[in-house]
Amino acid sequence: MTDQATLDAIDKAVKSNDVVLFMKGTPTFPQCGFSSVVVQVLDYLGVEYVSTNVLEDQAVREGIKAYSEWPTIPQLYVKGEFVGGCDIVKEMFESGELRDFLKKKGIELEEA
Repeated sequence: MTDQATLDAIDKAVKSNDVVLFMKGTPTFPQCGFSSVVVQVLDYLGVEYVSTNVLEDQAVREGIKAYSEWPTIPQLYVKGEFVGGCDIVKEMFESGELRDFLKKKGIELEEA
């Protein structure tokens, strides 16, 4: 059971930042392959984002799953909207859909 304070903190992070990645590890030291893939995609597109290392707080690790009703991590949010996990982000990137989605949301890209 996730406590309301944790859900409120997650909600605040999601709604007060344009792009948020809940991941295992940090962008400079991802601690799972799936998180690493999403970091690589965002870095390639030159997206500025805030990350939260769910390994540092078990409440957040479980809370983000309850918040999104999505069972896996990483989780990407853009302008308060849940985009998806690694597979969805990767597929959207490969098809060009992610680039278009980010531009439509007003996110600046500085592609490599």
